[in-house]
Amino acid sequence: MRTTLLAAALALTLTATGLAASPSLSAVRPTGGQRATEVDVTFSGARLGDAVEIVYYQPGITTLSIKKVNNDAVTARLKIAPDCALGLHDLRVRTASGISELRTFSVGALKEVVEVEPNNDFAKPQPVAMNVTINGVAENEDVDYYVVEAKKGDRISAEVEGHRLGILEFDPYVAIMNAKRFELGSSDDAALVFRDGFTSIIAPEDGKYIIQVRESSYSGNGSCLYRLHVGNFPRATAVLPAGGKPGETLEVRWIGDAAGETTSKVTVPATASGEYGLVRQDAKGISPYPNTFRVTPLGNVLEAEPNDDQAHATPFAAPMAINGAIGKPGDVDHFVFKAGKGQVYDIHCYARRIRSPLDPVMYLGKKGGGAMLGADDAIGPDAYFRFQAPEDAEYVIWLVDQLGKGGPDYAYRIEVTPVAPALTMSTAAERIPLGTGVMAVAVPKGNRQAILIYGSRADFGGELNVGVGSVPAGVAVEAPVMAASQGVVPVLFTAKADAPLAGSLAEVTGKPVDPKLQVPSKFDQSSVLVIGQNQVTVWQRSVDRLAVAVTEECPYTIEIVEPKVPLVRGGSMGLKVRANRKPGFKAAISVYLPWNPPGVGSAGGIVIPEGQNEAVIPMNADGGAELRTWKIVVNGASGVASGPIMVSSQLANLTISQPYLNFAFQSASVEQGKETDLAIKVQKAVDFPGEAQVTLIGLPNKVTTDVKKITKDTTDLIFHIKTDKVSPAGNHQSLFCQVVVTQNGEPVVHNIGSTSLRIDVPLPPKPAPAKPVQVAAAPAAKPAPAAAPARPLSRLEKLRLQAQQARAGK
Repeated sequence: MRTTLLAAALALTLTATGLAASPSLSAVRPTGGQRATEVDVTFSGARLGDAVEIVYYQPGITTLSIKKVNNDAVTARLKIAPDCALGLHDLRVRTASGISELRTFSVGALKEVVEVEPNNDFAKPQPVAMNVTINGVAENEDVDYYVVEAKKGDRISAEVEGHRLGILEFDPYVAIMNAKRFELGSSDDAALVFRDGFTSIIAPEDGKYIIQVRESSYSGNGSCLYRLHVGNFPRATAVLPAGGKPGETLEVRWIGDAAGETTSKVTVPATASGEYGLVRQDAKGISPYPNTFRVTPLGNVLEAEPNDDQAHATPFAAPMAINGAIGKPGDVDHFVFKAGKGQVYDIHCYARRIRSPLDPVMYLGKKGGGAMLGADDAIGPDAYFRFQAPEDAEYVIWLVDQLGKGGPDYAYRIEVTPVAPALTMSTAAERIPLGTGVMAVAVPKGNRQAILIYGSRADFGGELNVGVGSVPAGVAVEAPVMAASQGVVPVLFTAKADAPLAGSLAEVTGKPVDPKLQVPSKFDQSSVLVIGQNQVTVWQRSVDRLAVAVTEECPYTIEIVEPKVPLVRGGSMGLKVRANRKPGFKAAISVYLPWNPPGVGSAGGIVIPEGQNEAVIPMNADGGAELRTWKIVVNGASGVASGPIMVSSQLANLTISQPYLNFAFQSASVEQGKETDLAIKVQKAVDFPGEAQVTLIGLPNKVTTDVKKITKDTTDLIFHIKTDKVSPAGNHQSLFCQVVVTQNGEPVVHNIGSTSLRIDVPLPPKPAPAKPVQVAAAPAAKPAPAAAPARPLSRLEKLRLQAQQARAGK
């Protein structure tokens, strides 16, 4: 009876463990909600039934409850705070068994309503109140119409979120029309809202106004979801200055609103950095989406018109941020500053990066002269260059639109900064549509998981220490030093067997090993949500922390049997990987190295077979492999009925060393069917114990030789080569020696040198001498005819003859 109960308990354990598979999140519905409300949201995909938390990267949303719908979906009740930031919020679903891909949820300020079909007839639009957000879908050849009422002088704004929801490549179009179907405003691919649309008008009369939404080419589908914000809220198309300092209070101009330009004071959060969002608000309402605003330590200078030529350039002192707008078609803005000989500046023009329609072309030259530098489309459509002053002088920066366009909202921000070292840490991009894998760490209890951390150095070099903070309780992090020659390192997370199931957003940092280098670092992880033709990224999100979780136990662990010998340049090795299985788990386990040290290769497609516990991964090093002891890791992937399970080995040492021996080959030649010797000069580089086995590799068919033994004292080696009459003739150039040195009970495999063996076809044998042949006597020859009488010599010929005779007589 006790045995039966134990078996039943084991079966239950394995069933629970079988659920420990990576979740996948493909849809969040609805795609957004109104702040200061509670909303029920369904998260669907695969293996989500054991969800325990929604992980939010930005504050303002909390989860009140999670209910299982089925194994692939859950419904969560979300509470959105009254002061929650408007716009997109990044999230993941954490289950008891893993972490999902990143998705987004849009927070708005307006009441949420739902599209009601049919609403595709202009004469029968769906009535909606002003200041609502409509959740709809643009089907194929579908046109959705909504009707609002407005008084003369009212502002009517319509902004559609479709592309920004990150579901698929969706290009929405929005228009405002009067009751006579005359288009008063329309938008498609507005720079302000990426590929989405926004338009705003002032109502010319009392009456009804129709809002039209569709896919721009009428080619929508059931996945073309949108959120249409309709109301009399303000919507500025630009803000100047386009940036400020952390903690600073400054006055900004809101440009491009249908009701006219205004100004207001804003305070930049002291903790903000990089890109921040400013939201326009007035007595009529609040914008549904923020304007991009740069947060840096730089001061601001605003352009002072006229500055259309060098003589009227707006002065500034670097470092500084210059803010302005190409205010009309053909406009050129100039700015002048002093620089000393040898001073170096990075000069960035932010235009499209702050969602301006400007396509900037930027120049720099000495005042009074022509352009020394020019840039266009250096970072997307934006311009950038690095400038080193050749002498003490005044220099001018000037800016134009590439197509000669302009307008009040063709805003820009030029940041002029001294060159300074910077460090960006990251993971590989999470390219979700391609199924490249979740870029998060889900560590099973009592197990390990590794992730590759990248370090991008700018204007400095050297080794880096990698730090990971704010991980869940019971999790330890092991991060090797990132070599100076490398921009990536495997970082290992290990969870204790009794670690509680939990998750966190961990802070990843980098720091130079050299204490004299003080370099700021940031973490930037990209998640690509939509990919277009030719694998071009269409929409992506970036977050500043790494999701880490402790998950349920996994039914196996793996470990590297750490090599006791080095992998030599030009050599090879079999890396043994061992699996430790829990009772009852027999599935095959794929094993692979997610990263190889420079100059090292490893085989893919290696599997620990079902029911077995070991596999060997072939590895090799080329002649330029970096000499160093590296930390390597092996990932193991297996699965159960519910999906894949991935764990990692420990970090193991792999030493790359110089070959123990060098060979100098002499080429050899031989005729088919004969024998010859191949001589080799042996030069020892490293002492080694005992005898090494040397095999000549690459011999052609029907050519043989013996395996040789050498010691560390051997200086000469001869292979006696035997050929066959049918050995292929020709110059065989792929011969090399495989030398196996046994050290610490393990082989150190060298593949050394290269030589050739020429096999010739034997010359044909000489023909045998012919036997004498008896022939009949020839008939008597006829007497020769009498010689013709000699021709008399000429006088000149006689003189020449006398001269020859005289010389002969001397």
